[in-house]
Amino acid sequence: MKSQDDASERRDPVVAPEGPPALEISIREARELLSRDTRTLLIDLRGEGELCLGHIEGARMVPPGLLEQEIGRLAKDKETPVLVYCATGKIALRAVERLRKMGFANARSIAGGYNAWLDAGAPIAAEGVFTPAQLDRYSRNMLLTEIGQEGQMRLMQARVLLVGAGGLASSAALYLAGAGVGTIGLVDFDKVSLSNLNRQVIHGTNDVGRPKVDSAKSAIERLNPDVSVVTYRELFTPENALEIVEDFDVVMDASDNIGTKFLTHDASYLAGKPYIFGGAVQFDGQACVFWPKKSGPCLRCIFPVPPAQNLTPSCSQVGVLGMVPGHIGLIQATEAVKLILGIGTPMIGKFYIYNALSLSASFIDIGRRPGCELCGEYPTIRTLTGEGSVDYEMNVCELGY
Repeated sequence: MKSQDDASERRDPVVAPEGPPALEISIREARELLSRDTRTLLIDLRGEGELCLGHIEGARMVPPGLLEQEIGRLAKDKETPVLVYCATGKIALRAVERLRKMGFANARSIAGGYNAWLDAGAPIAAEGVFTPAQLDRYSRNMLLTEIGQEGQMRLMQARVLLVGAGGLASSAALYLAGAGVGTIGLVDFDKVSLSNLNRQVIHGTNDVGRPKVDSAKSAIERLNPDVSVVTYRELFTPENALEIVEDFDVVMDASDNIGTKFLTHDASYLAGKPYIFGGAVQFDGQACVFWPKKSGPCLRCIFPVPPAQNLTPSCSQVGVLGMVPGHIGLIQATEAVKLILGIGTPMIGKFYIYNALSLSASFIDIGRRPGCELCGEYPTIRTLTGEGSVDYEMNVCELGY
């Protein structure tokens, strides 16, 4: 006689019915499904502005508000596997919940959306001149309606010169590179010293003794190898300034002496380039954009003659809180991007004054001076050397803040 236990061993196991698949699917699982099941319907719910970043190959573009209307036309039947994605996965997840209520039991969203798909290095289809890596790198830029693909291309074609590779240039150069500015020029004859590192964060301890332009170039290339870095390891002088400046679209002053600032400004004016002024010492910073051939005053409208060196002490003489040149450098970089893209209101005719101790910022409105020696109707400064020039009294102790 068989025991009850023997009978239970022969009984077929009870199999629970399979439920609907999870609402989300991982990127790996989504790729596997797309490769093995040709019936899979892939739907892109992103807006028009987001499509500039490319799309997953084979996706059908459907505005989120029209999904319920379009799904019947796109899917052969309600058993069709449906994958839905948006930028981050949140809109797609809600869309899948609606599709499930309509009877599409095999509808799922791609976890993390298109942004996660890009981050995972999964293949995309892209139209235009951008590589998939560039679409991923500059995606947050191109999602801005003021930039988009056209603006990003302008940035990648732009050339910005930084005179000085110290504190102001540290933040400015790295963020310009991060934004995708195609060519960055660096002028500096100095070497990295340990005392630079409280503010000149583009350099590191291992760079002490190394030429600043070489150290800064390495840092920029580590951040963004797309950027071409042109270095000038030499003094910026009246003899070479104009030749250097003429090769760039925007000129940024990142120097730490009055003579170099006025030389950079005058060379920019004579070359017809916008000049972005910056200064930082102790707890104070200043910034302004001068482009009188476009609009507004020039630096000499405010200061016809450069202040004496003993009236404008440098950081090496009176010190500087490292964050101050970092802040001013970011202001300068932002103005450079605005000028390149032609967006917003450039800081032309407005002098920015910042104090870190009180966390205060203010603007002083400045206008053109009719008798200006440089931009006036009858200029006396017409060149950088020889007749029609001035003595810039170069102070070569230190170039970058």
